[in-house]
Amino acid sequence: MNSLEQVSGHEAELELQTPPWERWAVVVNPTKFDDMDALRTSFAVLCADHGWSEPRWYTTTAEDPGEGQTRQALTDGAGLVCPLGGDGTVRSVAAAMVDSGVPMGLLPGGTGNLLARNLKLPVDDLEAALIVALTGRDSAIDVGEVTWDQDAPAVFLVMAGMGLDAEMMAGVDEGLKRKVGWLAYALSGARALFRLGFAVRVRADAKRAVSQHARAVVVGNCGELAGGLQLMPDASVDDGRLDTVLASPNSIAGWLALGLNFVSARRRGHPSLVHLVSERVEVATREPIEAQLDGDAVGVRRRMTCTVRALALTVRLPAEA
Repeated sequence: MNSLEQVSGHEAELELQTPPWERWAVVVNPTKFDDMDALRTSFAVLCADHGWSEPRWYTTTAEDPGEGQTRQALTDGAGLVCPLGGDGTVRSVAAAMVDSGVPMGLLPGGTGNLLARNLKLPVDDLEAALIVALTGRDSAIDVGEVTWDQDAPAVFLVMAGMGLDAEMMAGVDEGLKRKVGWLAYALSGARALFRLGFAVRVRADAKRAVSQHARAVVVGNCGELAGGLQLMPDASVDDGRLDTVLASPNSIAGWLALGLNFVSARRRGHPSLVHLVSERVEVATREPIEAQLDGDAVGVRRRMTCTVRALALTVRLPAEA
């Protein structure tokens, strides 16, 4: 082999070894930040301090909350894409990254940061989250897919639901949410507790359908809510299954008992709580009911069909010690 061939081969080897963060992107929701220039400057300083290249920025819009921008970033050659916004931004970015093999790095930019909480990633420290995104290991997780009524399928990473949880999301005061965070959801949920439930029929896989009166039906890809509340403690983000909970307390006392069961270290179940595990679940209600997707209200629906796409999304987790 002559010297020219050796140089060319060495350059090709270096190109193959170029780490993904040399070509990485941030998909940002600008409504979550008061000063975008200051945000970009802080990223530039962090990258310079650690010897990293700066990202290419893609800004979401009301018309496109992140999916189109992510597809463009992948077309532009990004080897890592980081959503920076709320749970809706994370979901939109993930929708474009399913089955791509390109890792997603989670950066905290919203109130909930629900997927990051379930993956035990930093949710209150942007620098720590950025370090994980740029230096961590790749891991595959499941993605849920939901079809509402006759709508096109949509992905979810945490939970899809109908009833109380969706009423809580739909009724939250956005101004109060910006001021007090998740307390605004608690206040909205307290108001929703006094509403009537609904008749629902749930079928998990090919098992016999469950028909009952319920206050909430939640299908989860993972089980932890804000504040560390474990709605589905046995749910796992990489087990190839979905966990479904039907809650049907008929009084405030029933809700209190159910709440104590959720926070108890030795959960024994509760008569007003049904838990199902499956790869597919079909939910049908007698009348239109408020629905939510990863914490975002999507309006009233009558049917919800959820399936799991096993290990379809690659995410960045902390590097193993």
